[in-house]
Amino acid sequence: MTADRKSPRRPFEDTRERWPLMTLHERFEQIVAIVLSFLVAVVVLIALFQLFHRILPIVHGGALDILDHEMFQSLFGSIMTVLIAMEFRHSIIRLALRHENIIQVKTVVLIALLALSRKLVILDITTTGAATIAALAGATLALGIVYWLLREREDRIARQKSGLAPTAG
Repeated sequence: MTADRKSPRRPFEDTRERWPLMTLHERFEQIVAIVLSFLVAVVVLIALFQLFHRILPIVHGGALDILDHEMFQSLFGSIMTVLIAMEFRHSIIRLALRHENIIQVKTVVLIALLALSRKLVILDITTTGAATIAALAGATLALGIVYWLLREREDRIARQKSGLAPTAG
C-alpha cells in the first residue's frame, strides 16, 4: 500500500479531526458529499443488479448473440450506465475526502463524454435524424477537445513543477 493511499477508516478520521476547524458551509458541503456518495453507490448497485438481471437469462438461455445490434446496444448501454455512475461517485468521493476543493471541470467533461458516448452506442440510427446525430457527434468532439486541452494544461503544469520543461516567462 502506498503512503498517499488511506485505509477505509482514515477518511472519516480525517473528517472528525478537521470538523472543529471547518466553517458551517464546509461542514454542510462535507455532509452533502458523503450523503451523495452513499446515494450514488446505491444507484450503482441497483444498475449493476439490473444489468445482471438482464444478462443472466440471455446467457443461461443461450440466446447471447453479440452480433445482434439491438442486444449489443442494450448490454453496452447498461454497462456504460454503471461506469458513468461510478465515475460520478468517484468525483464526489474526491470532494468528500478533500482531495479536491471543488469538483473539477475535467471530471464533469469526462462524465459528459461518457454520457454522450453511451447515447451514441444506444442510438437507433434508423429512426434518428441526421441533424441529431451530427449534433451529438459535434458535442462529443467539442468535449473531447476540451478534455484534451485540460489534460495538456495539467501535464504542462506538472512538468513545470518537476523542472522537466522551462517555464514561460
